[in-house]
Order: sequence, then C-alpha cells, then structure tokens
Amino acid sequence: MKKMIDVQHLSKSFGTRSNKVTVLNDLNFSVEKGEFVGIMGPSGAGKTTLMNILSTILLPTMGSVKIAGADITQMREHRLTDFRREKLGFIFQDFNLIDSLTVKDNIILPLTVSKLSYDEMEERVLRLTKILKIEHILARYPEEISIGQQQRTAAARALISQPLVLFADEPTGSLDSKAATEFLNYLDEVNLHEEMTILMVTHDPYTASYCNRVLFIKDGRFFSEVVRRSSRKEFFEKVIDMQATIGGGGKANAD
Repeated sequence: MKKMIDVQHLSKSFGTRSNKVTVLNDLNFSVEKGEFVGIMGPSGAGKTTLMNILSTILLPTMGSVKIAGADITQMREHRLTDFRREKLGFIFQDFNLIDSLTVKDNIILPLTVSKLSYDEMEERVLRLTKILKIEHILARYPEEISIGQQQRTAAARALISQPLVLFADEPTGSLDSKAATEFLNYLDEVNLHEEMTILMVTHDPYTASYCNRVLFIKDGRFFSEVVRRSSRKEFFEKVIDMQATIGGGGKANAD
C-alpha cells in the first residue's frame, strides 16, 4: 500500500527557553492511502496540535510531515496555500457554513477558483450529495436544515475538491447520537466509495469505532494503537479498553 501520510520525529514546543512547553515529542507514524484512522488520547495529549500541524495550520518545531510524498514542513507559504486548497479537506466541529448561500452554493464554493467546467462541478455535487443523502435540500439555506444535514453539507464541501486527505476534528461533537450515527455511516461510505484517506481526532470511542485503526497519544508521545480486525462492536470494546488504560473515557453503545 502507498503511504499517504508519513510523520517522522515530529515535535512541537511553545514558549521561550526558560518557559518552554513541549506538546508533541518525537512522534512517528504513517497512514496508508484509503485508510480511516482515528487519533485519541487524554485531554492535553497534543491531539489538536498534531491535527493543526498535519493540516498545515501550524509548523512543527522539529521533524517532517510528508503527504503524498511532499514534505509540507519545507514548503513556502504560497505553495502551501495551493497544496492546502487542492489536496486537503477539512471538517471541524463548527461547520462554518455561509448563511446567505444555499446548501448547493456552500458545497460548490471551494471550486469557484478552479478551472473545472460547470458540468464537472454539477456532476461532483450530485454524486456527493447522493452519497450523503442531502440531494433533496440543495436549494435550502443552512438555517432551514437540521444540524445533521448541516454537518453533511460541511462534509460535502470538504470533499467536493476531491482532496487526497480529509482531516476531521471532533466532527460529531455538535451532533446528537442519532445524527452522529448517520453522519459516521455516511463518512464511512465516502471512505469506502471514494477511497478517501481520513484522519479524525476524537475523544469518543463510539466515533472511533468507525475507523480502521486508532492511534493513541499521551503527553505528546505515541502510546499505542488498536487495529480493527473483526466487527465494529469488538473494535469498539478494544478502543474502550485502551482508553481506560491510557486514562479517561466513557462507555457507549456500539450495536
């Protein structure tokens, strides 16, 4: 399998020499093309900092991050901006939809600076919204749809440019259990049908159970990983056990 993300000796510190805080400390891991990988760990473990570095928002103090063979830590700002727009997709807890635009216009917004034809844009919108089951609300505005539909709209917007990697930071944090389950099923379907590489930060074992593999970090270091080899329910139990070992976590239903 081809490595889509390759992290080597990644460290990140904040503050001055006399008051330095090390958030990430010599992290090493890789993610293969088409994998759905979760990142978990206690509060303060460095999950969000790691996600921000991988998604080009922050620069590391030391180490390298290669995405599809390109070292993003060595790119100049203008090239990094293009790489971020063309190769990466983002889903965050805050959907950041534009209230004055319809669902369709919100989804298609990232393509407005592309050179794609109108027909190609339309084809992408229809394909994605069918997978995410929001094709019937394209003419509505964000305030007219449910929270779950808003999250799926945000997902479609992130996927419309066909990124190499989709980063998701606590994507179900604003959803109730029913909407979260629906959204995770759709994310799983997109991963399967689009062969999308997904990296997701979550604190929730139920959410993590949709991944193929979960990496656990603690105090900025790699702690362990859990790989899904059987049913999602059995994988969920393994994630729960590891979360208890590393510290923190609760139990939910993974039927």
